[in-house]
Amino acid sequence: MGRTASVSGAAGRLARSCMMPDDVSRLRYAARFLKMKSAPLSRLSIVHVRDLLLHIPSRYNDYSHVCPIALADVGTEVTVVATVDAVSLKTPRPHFQLVEVFVIDATGVMKLTFFRQPWIANQLSEGDTIAVSGKVGFASGFKQMTPANWEHIEKGMASSELARIMPTYAIAEGIGVGWMRRLISAALYDVGDVCDFLPASLVADRKLPTLARALRDVHFPPTLPAAELARRRLAYDELLCLQLALLCRRNIELAGAEAIAHTVDGPHLRAATAALPFRLTPEQQRAVKDVLGDMASPHTMNRLLLGDVGTGKTVVAALALAAVADSGTQAALMAPTSVLVDQYAEKVGPLLDAAHVSWSLVTGFTPSAERQRTAQALSAGSCTVVFGTTALLSRDIVFRRLSLIVVDEQHRFGVDQRAALRGKGVGADLLAMTATPIPRTLALAFYGDMQCSRIRHRPIKGAGVTTNTVVPENEDLALHAIEQALEAGHQAYVVCPLVDDADEGEDLDDVPEASQAKAAHMHSVATTQQDMARRFPHARVAALTGKMTAAEKAGVMDKFRRGKVQVLVCTTVIEVGIDVANATTMIIYDADRFGLATLHQLRGRVGRGTVPGNVWLVCAARKGTVARRRLEALESSSDGFELAELDLRLRHEGDVLGYRQHGGAVLRISDLDGDADLVEWAHKDALRIASTDPELSLAEHQPLAFEVRDRFGAYFEEVEHA
Repeated sequence: MGRTASVSGAAGRLARSCMMPDDVSRLRYAARFLKMKSAPLSRLSIVHVRDLLLHIPSRYNDYSHVCPIALADVGTEVTVVATVDAVSLKTPRPHFQLVEVFVIDATGVMKLTFFRQPWIANQLSEGDTIAVSGKVGFASGFKQMTPANWEHIEKGMASSELARIMPTYAIAEGIGVGWMRRLISAALYDVGDVCDFLPASLVADRKLPTLARALRDVHFPPTLPAAELARRRLAYDELLCLQLALLCRRNIELAGAEAIAHTVDGPHLRAATAALPFRLTPEQQRAVKDVLGDMASPHTMNRLLLGDVGTGKTVVAALALAAVADSGTQAALMAPTSVLVDQYAEKVGPLLDAAHVSWSLVTGFTPSAERQRTAQALSAGSCTVVFGTTALLSRDIVFRRLSLIVVDEQHRFGVDQRAALRGKGVGADLLAMTATPIPRTLALAFYGDMQCSRIRHRPIKGAGVTTNTVVPENEDLALHAIEQALEAGHQAYVVCPLVDDADEGEDLDDVPEASQAKAAHMHSVATTQQDMARRFPHARVAALTGKMTAAEKAGVMDKFRRGKVQVLVCTTVIEVGIDVANATTMIIYDADRFGLATLHQLRGRVGRGTVPGNVWLVCAARKGTVARRRLEALESSSDGFELAELDLRLRHEGDVLGYRQHGGAVLRISDLDGDADLVEWAHKDALRIASTDPELSLAEHQPLAFEVRDRFGAYFEEVEHA
């Protein structure tokens, strides 16, 4: 079902298909409407007819059983079609409004009550015909209802037309639900009888409806179970296309590459293992076995190592780097910040020295003379391992034989950046790592082209972290904790959602139940730094934000690490890779504006030494609210993967992974929390298809190949342009 026509280009045909042929005036209006409304449609990412058909309902109103008022039994769920007789807006107490509406039909009277929805008084007028559904009650001599759903009924619409399940869509200003229904109905009439791009055998094996049937049933279902089955078919399509896009992208990246079978029992690796100051945990041993096994195989490694903060991913990477020396090749480790690269050099460098493995470091701060020496050593092959930022992608960095690439916090790099580094070592093994806990379904969906290893438990428990949630009125509790920490010679973080008071907060996590406070009411680093300086006059207070230059950020972090700064007021720029054992206390202002994964990563910055950490979540949400319950989950759990599962239920998968900021596919139909079985199906089916037809060139797969590229072509473009 490719992008066969634009919505505006199909205006005339769509109009004719949804209107009676003899209604010329409405025909012309419909055609003009479609042309004029291209802007609101585009805001919904609807540009082509296919986009329109895949704009599935957000919910359904079940009007399939219309009941007269007289026959609506108290305590039952019914749908009533009636005429508005009277509308009144009332304010029984301050800040509490309700709308009372009396409706009548040929059999009786019913009172409708809409709580805290004063705008409904302007939407309903005497004489309007409406359909309402909900549970029937009785009070003061009237049957009553607090409608769960309601909508206007157009003049001339027969009850038989209404008595069905009505879709409700996400809409934009300038286009209503009624018009969206008309457009989709027209599109189904015009192009709904599409050929199925999935092989018939696959549809039959998975017991899914055909594509044409799924499109009709998801928009205008005969029953709610039919609507859900149709949605599952479309969700499966989306997941399968994404999986195949990932696998095809990998094939493009590795096209013509000859894999390197590493030696994984040589003297350098044995020396590095012997130099470890601790014994590996069983989980770390399994991860090392997975990685070394991939490196020794004749196939290129493509592995993702998942592990919460402090679980020991670094030691796994260190042993993989040491093994490269036994094969006479080279390795590169790329991290997103120079601070993190420096920490890798500090931690892994001594281990490589003990194993007699040469290494160097390249960042934006590396002096030109030193950088030139490193570039020459890498080109000549006399340097085995290099740690670096995206500076490694520069043209002057050329490897003699790059055979292993380690990418830390890999989701912070674009596809093109990873591909560019891989281009410096054709056939090089790839080990991607992240401390962001990713639920299994999310990992399968977005990293289906990679094998996954997980380390769930920390080998060293550390002093631990206590998490507390307080309302702004009790902020002094958190500030007192910082005061105590400073008196004991420790340091503190203060995290704010905004950089300055002019910041609109566009980079904040997409948390649906976050408070509706305007950005001006949220804490900013600029203002909070001044407040902290006044509150703690004997402490040195500094600011750290993503808007600072790399040199400025490095300078501030260096002072904080050396204890020259006691209070660091910052944004989430400290979320990854900051390791200061003396930092024991953290305040996170407006905590309900961050996702659980972000909050969990932030609190991982304290309690890393021998002193327990304290994290204070300052949030205006009251007890019992969704926002408060979400934060309370942090108080009761320190399991990053458990919190990630909860985060996935609350937020979109793209926001959990950071795609909102860094670009990438966001699923429109699939619910990764509820569609776990579909994720498994899509992953297995994609692997099977790609193993027998990696280029999707067989006749039975060519329609599927077109659909994959049409939906996720950006994946291929990024790699092809890298």
